[in-house]
Amino acid sequence: MAFSIDGIASGLDTTNMINQLMQLEARPQTLLKAKATSTQGFVTALQQLNTRLSSLTELATKTAKPLALDLYKVASSSDAATATATSSAGAGTVDFTVKQLASSQSSVTGAMSVFSPAASTLTLRAKDGTTTEIATTGTLDDVVARVNKADVGITATKVSTGTDAAGVQQYRLQFTAQEPGAEHAFEVFRGTAADVTAGTATDLFTEPGAATVRAAQDAEVVLWGGTAAEQIVASSSNTFADILPGVSVTVAKTTTEPVSVTVSRDTEATTTKAKELVEALRGVFSFVETNTKVTPGATASAAPTSGRFTGDSAVRGITQSILTAATAPINGKSTSELGITLTRSGTVEFDADKFAAALAKDPAAVKDALTQLSTRIADAGKAASDKYDGELTRRITSQESTVRSLNDQVSGWDTRLEKRRATLERTYSALEVQLSQLQSQGDWLSSQLAGLPTGSGL
Repeated sequence: MAFSIDGIASGLDTTNMINQLMQLEARPQTLLKAKATSTQGFVTALQQLNTRLSSLTELATKTAKPLALDLYKVASSSDAATATATSSAGAGTVDFTVKQLASSQSSVTGAMSVFSPAASTLTLRAKDGTTTEIATTGTLDDVVARVNKADVGITATKVSTGTDAAGVQQYRLQFTAQEPGAEHAFEVFRGTAADVTAGTATDLFTEPGAATVRAAQDAEVVLWGGTAAEQIVASSSNTFADILPGVSVTVAKTTTEPVSVTVSRDTEATTTKAKELVEALRGVFSFVETNTKVTPGATASAAPTSGRFTGDSAVRGITQSILTAATAPINGKSTSELGITLTRSGTVEFDADKFAAALAKDPAAVKDALTQLSTRIADAGKAASDKYDGELTRRITSQESTVRSLNDQVSGWDTRLEKRRATLERTYSALEVQLSQLQSQGDWLSSQLAGLPTGSGL
């Protein structure tokens, strides 16, 4: 930066003069900065609108799926059973009694201090006849560890049971199936698989003191009990899948009185989905309205303030396409019959009671209408907010490019103004030097004139 001699010779405040000149020089840059800030604000508003439209589109797409509105609720007449329904369920009722619950086998051996005096083989046989040989060292701890490590769906535990008459500590081995159901029953033998086949192996659970504490069994419910159609339905767990189409029932205790499970259309859940869709629409329209309206000035002389979207035809067109999709007739009928109405302010309102009444009167027609409505909204929303070629996406990309261009111009002006200031500082510094030199010459001439003789020799 050039050295500035501030008014030494001229008496002028050259620094202030340069600053004022630079303010004038910087006016184009100031306008560019204001334009960049305004455009960036517009981009931010567009991005916020795009986020709302994307959420609306996602919600509408989900609602438009074939099974999205097939919502059912299930009621059970007893705490002995609970039920859940999927989208493939249908209205219906079934009565049954719970005959027995599913259980997993748990068996214990007789009391012993060691499994065997020396190394031996243990064989596990599953319900389907599959055998698994386990080589052991003969100690109880080794048997427990190797059974558990075998990962065959059976766990082993060593249980302390006191001492025998001779004072020797005794233990029992407890074997438990990890899964309930008759199909997970098992046997444990001393001996190899070949010994088991030959019938020479010893069944641990038939030795003295051994017992099956809990047998493996399936859960069972009785349908149409006491009639010629009586039928037992079994399940390896306490859950009966698809006992009605799309309905699973889980039993918790046995009963003597029939349990009634009833499936009915969930009007409340369907109404909630419609309400959520309308609320998402209202959110989009409200955001556009807020950013479009012109706010009067604080005083009579103050200029009004325009919204970010005021006068923007692209946003106006997108909003209109969404509004048309949401309120245009469906199958020749007004959406107001579904409780979805267009207001004077250009937004939509939802009447939950009216929708629920229409749904109760004609579920199939209302489901079809809401599906079509959701599809139209999803299509309009995707056309506007698709992340690759949505109209709003392209608008945002274009405006972001404008912001970058403006910022580049502002940066260019920084360099230009810096050079201009340096030029002005050099010019004024040189002017001060010239004035100083002229002042010095004037002082010298004055001193010379003052030294001339004042007397007259003529």
